Amino acid sequence: MDIFKFGGASLQSPDRIRQVANIIQQHKEEKLLVVVSAMGKTTNALEEVVALAMAKKDFTTELGAIKSYHMDQAKALNVLPSVETELLRAFEHITQLANQVGEYDFIYDQIVVYGELISSIIFAAYLKSVGLPAKWADARQYIKTNNAYREAKVNWRETEKLVGPLQHEKLLVTQGFIGSTSEGFTTTLGRDGSDFTAGIFGFCLNAKSVTIWKDVPGVMSADPKRRANAVVFEELPYKEAAEMTYFGASVIHPKTIKPLANRGIPLRVKSFIDPALPGTKIHECKVDKLPPLIVYKENQCLISCKVTDYTFVDEPQLAVIFKAISDHNVRINLMQNSAISFSFCVDYRESKIMKLIEALGQQFEVYFNTNLALITVKNYDSKTSAEFRATPGLILEQSSRSTLQVLVKGNA
Repeated sequence: MDIFKFGGASLQSPDRIRQVANIIQQHKEEKLLVVVSAMGKTTNALEEVVALAMAKKDFTTELGAIKSYHMDQAKALNVLPSVETELLRAFEHITQLANQVGEYDFIYDQIVVYGELISSIIFAAYLKSVGLPAKWADARQYIKTNNAYREAKVNWRETEKLVGPLQHEKLLVTQGFIGSTSEGFTTTLGRDGSDFTAGIFGFCLNAKSVTIWKDVPGVMSADPKRRANAVVFEELPYKEAAEMTYFGASVIHPKTIKPLANRGIPLRVKSFIDPALPGTKIHECKVDKLPPLIVYKENQCLISCKVTDYTFVDEPQLAVIFKAISDHNVRINLMQNSAISFSFCVDYRESKIMKLIEALGQQFEVYFNTNLALITVKNYDSKTSAEFRATPGLILEQSSRSTLQVLVKGNA
């Protein structure tokens, strides 16, 4: 069995959905499990609904726009009669959930997953309408997790046991990004986690390959919108790809590589716009003299913890800092220490980061800066080193043998 994953950009319009169906049609002789994301920017729109609901504000206009968008999609694809009841029921559930009282992260997971659920319902119905034997599968019945809402951890043993029988299916359509707890509550695997879902199914089914279909020709050395000279990698070793995703390369979700590498399953990144392009193959290989890879991460926060009595930041104090970071489920993108302070850079998710700062403030003087951008240059050379060290607004830089990182004010 092969695993295909299609993201929001590939499903944002009827024309693109038809293009995706054509790709699947070309592979109709193969067993396929297709993972889909929410259509277009639906996840962002649902996040706005959650924010309004939690603030006890009216969300009917925003939810109505999401409903109209999906109804129009289904109508344009001529599948509205077959899915209308399911879609109306889904939007009723969203309204009910948004009116519940509960922790933000819990309510978020119960609501935002409807982007994927609705997308997959419409897409599976369209595949059936063009003669493909698609079956719809609810990923929550197969991917089991703990209850760390918005960043759930996979119960691999239970998930593998549940996913295994799917190997006998011909064509399945399921959702990325989502799972469920043993109690049946919905969870999400982290923002943009649909790639990871493809990796989970690939691992559990011992797939021949996993293909991530994007609106770019493959894995590139930089965002082509930022760097006109960006090049496409023909192939990459698992380890190099894993480091790229660790530093924030958005073309693949960071958690995707490990389960596939553990089983030697190749990961391909291809263009749904031009499927004939070779794309990038990520597998066990050796590639000499890779060009510099440049990754931009915006919306960063630099947090500095300073001791209050002028003692050094030693191992016991570092242990306190790292425990707080772990307890709040925060991931460090860069860290640096001096004699009396320890600084680290993280993605700025306000509610989570402010709780972390409050916890650290019980033992340290804590300072923080937001609206920062982190630029990482993997395999840097003298030219890129000189260029990025001269970036305007630079407030921190750090380099190792192969990696340069600079933190700058504002957008990079």
